[in-house]
Amino acid sequence: MPSGDVPEMFGTCQSAGLTDAEAQRRLARFGPNVIATKERAGTLALLLNQFMSPVVSLFAAAGALSLYFGDWQEATAIIAVLAINTGLGFSTELRAARSVEGLRALGTRSARVRRDGHARVLPAEDIVPGDIVLVEGGDAVPADIRLVEASNLGADESTLTGESVPVDKAPEPVAPDARLAERTCMLFRGTLITRGSGLGIVVATGLGTELGAVARLVAQAEPDTSPLERRLERLSRQMVWVILALALVLAGLGVATGKDLRLMTEAGIALAVAAIPEGLPVVATLALARGMWRMARRNALIERLSAVETLGATTVILTDKTGTLTENRMTVRWLSVPSGEADPTDPGSAAAETGRLLRVAVLCNDASLGQDSQQGSGDPMEQALLRAGRAVGLDRAALLRDRPLVGKHAFDAGTRMMATVHAVEPGHWVAVKGAPEAVLAASRSVGGAERDVPLDDGARDLWRRRVEDLAARGLRVIACAERSGGAAGGHPFRDLTFLGLVGLEDPARSDVPEALAACRAAGIRVVMVTGDHAVTALSIARAVGLAGRGDRVVEGGSTGEIPGRLDEVAVFARVSPAEKLSLVRAYQAKGEIVAMTGDGVNDAPALKQADIGVAMGRRGTDVAREAAAMVLMDDAFPTIVGAIREGRIIFDNIRRFAAYLLACNLSEVMIVGLAIVSALPLPIQPLQILYLNVVTDVFPAFALAMCEGRDDILARPPRDPREPILGRPQWVRIVLHAAVLTVATFAGLAVAESWFGLDRASSVTVTFLTLAFAQLWQVFNMRASGAKPFRNEVTRNPWVWAALLLCTVLLVGPAYVPAAGKVLGLVPPDATMWAIILGASVAPLLLVQVGTMARGARGPAGRT
Repeated sequence: MPSGDVPEMFGTCQSAGLTDAEAQRRLARFGPNVIATKERAGTLALLLNQFMSPVVSLFAAAGALSLYFGDWQEATAIIAVLAINTGLGFSTELRAARSVEGLRALGTRSARVRRDGHARVLPAEDIVPGDIVLVEGGDAVPADIRLVEASNLGADESTLTGESVPVDKAPEPVAPDARLAERTCMLFRGTLITRGSGLGIVVATGLGTELGAVARLVAQAEPDTSPLERRLERLSRQMVWVILALALVLAGLGVATGKDLRLMTEAGIALAVAAIPEGLPVVATLALARGMWRMARRNALIERLSAVETLGATTVILTDKTGTLTENRMTVRWLSVPSGEADPTDPGSAAAETGRLLRVAVLCNDASLGQDSQQGSGDPMEQALLRAGRAVGLDRAALLRDRPLVGKHAFDAGTRMMATVHAVEPGHWVAVKGAPEAVLAASRSVGGAERDVPLDDGARDLWRRRVEDLAARGLRVIACAERSGGAAGGHPFRDLTFLGLVGLEDPARSDVPEALAACRAAGIRVVMVTGDHAVTALSIARAVGLAGRGDRVVEGGSTGEIPGRLDEVAVFARVSPAEKLSLVRAYQAKGEIVAMTGDGVNDAPALKQADIGVAMGRRGTDVAREAAAMVLMDDAFPTIVGAIREGRIIFDNIRRFAAYLLACNLSEVMIVGLAIVSALPLPIQPLQILYLNVVTDVFPAFALAMCEGRDDILARPPRDPREPILGRPQWVRIVLHAAVLTVATFAGLAVAESWFGLDRASSVTVTFLTLAFAQLWQVFNMRASGAKPFRNEVTRNPWVWAALLLCTVLLVGPAYVPAAGKVLGLVPPDATMWAIILGASVAPLLLVQVGTMARGARGPAGRT
């Protein structure tokens, strides 16, 4: 729509604005100009959520039965362990999602608005559709605005569109189907004015803005549970059903053989206590927390504990371009002068021509640089031109002393050029830069090293081909020209001498190719998803080794057509926030575990939807950081690779200690079950089992969680996302190890009662300590298949030795402390009892180690 028709459409006056009364009516109709947020989950709801686990429910039921039968000691111990687990789970989930609240913070500024014929500064939340808003360089745009006036206006929309270069703005209308990044007559809420000034009419506020649309997408993008959470939940369900089935079968057998119902109920409680690995959630939380600390030391800040393990399962990384794969700093990469192309840092024989070209680029410039050339202000492209000039000795301040500035013609969207006028002897000198086609049209000659030559049609075609060549390499191209003589106030864009072209780019980070190679070796596919143009994106993708000659590039608008051909695409360019979200869902629908990187508002929905959202810590917006599960404090892609390695280590360790815990607990189930079936008294009491589980479940399992990873952990492909924590090989080992522990415990009991005739209290003590120490020595059976028996990741782990020492004190101590011994039903062991305990507890370790070495001799090393 022509800008002159917009005021009438919105019922406002361009010169006077809305009246206060009309503004109040519209505020009541449309509501405040804020981004609505979802309510945070309440503390009570998070606490109650901890009791939704099937294992916790079963454990609570066992405690309730103990209370019903008046077994206060056992009930108190069960409730205490339940409280510890619940407290840990509650603390890890207390952090609520605040991604949409980050969006709201972008709008909490004031704005200059024309009301009742006067310019006023109002809170941004009071702005309504139809308000006349005035903006200038440095302002944050408070709402979606249709421009009606603009002077050298530019806006940084990178957080919303992903475009790395500021957008020139003008009131002229655009096509109805223009994409967001191409709507040059619009200003969007949450973006920043980089230069110039303008006036426009508010056309949308609050959730009606483009930023509001992103907020709605974020609210809809509910992240799925992590792979670890899904696996632990599946394992818990399986355990509950197995425990219930065992309890019913064994209780039925007991009642059928004439045993008392209450006795069988108590046996069922003992069975449940024995089967439930109380330490599993505790140790899993601690293992994930340790991984979080290790990642933080490597510049990866984890926002959600479960994200630590999710990284290790990642199969696809959807990465942004600007600042992640590139340095996020425009750089002059190539110069094209009449004699050919030249390196800006080493012009060689073309030094005279490149000197003329860069002199114009430095003087026809509104930016500034600091002393170290790294810090500056103004348009990033103009800063890059100043750096290129300084690199060859052309400092703007020194040049201005020789050629004082006497006039300036700001960049205009109509002419697509900018000019500065300088005083020289005699007369004036004009420096011009702008779009290549515009500068060529305004030129009549070409500046050579020795003399200027006319610019005929053949020469113009040559320069156009050079422009196309530089653009095909992904470079942003501008042209420079000059003119000597004439008055300072004359028309600057005529009779110019064309000096050449400047090709700029945001260069690739030097450490990215190696990181991408590591991803390929690890079987992880990396895909670029960016808001930039396809040519620029493909150029960077090829520079870092992400894309080859045969890889496809797909531009936004067609992403909805390719869910079945995702493997063929290396780069998605010109992608909108909704399309990024759709891409993440499309990969997830194919069974992939998706990591998504981003830094802007436009990335927030996809970051939240992804299995692991990765935000940039240095340049990322609050919105992106709140939506993500991990924040890169150094904005470096290689940090992601290091985090993936840590995630794989953590999964291996979780699998290791889960197998350890279940083997120990299954041995207790077998002991209780065999006692019930064989009509023997329970060789180990429920309270003893609970104490044993608290000691041997937590400390040795946590020590196993501290194992360092194998050197080749990134040389293997990612796990199948459907692979459980414990697969068939692990379950086979668990059952075999549990059986060996069970046999050793009953052997110790048999020797104590049959050979040495020990009384009931002594034989129970032998049984308890035999099983306890056999479980402690079980940690050495958790080395990887093929690892050396005496030098492996377990024996090299100092935490393992510390845990064994601590557990030994905790297990032996109660037997020699009368009060504790009375509660647990233990007596002080004598020399005979210790001989039985040590002999029976070491036997399973030796037997399993011999079997492991025999299996290792038959085949190659495998996973833990």
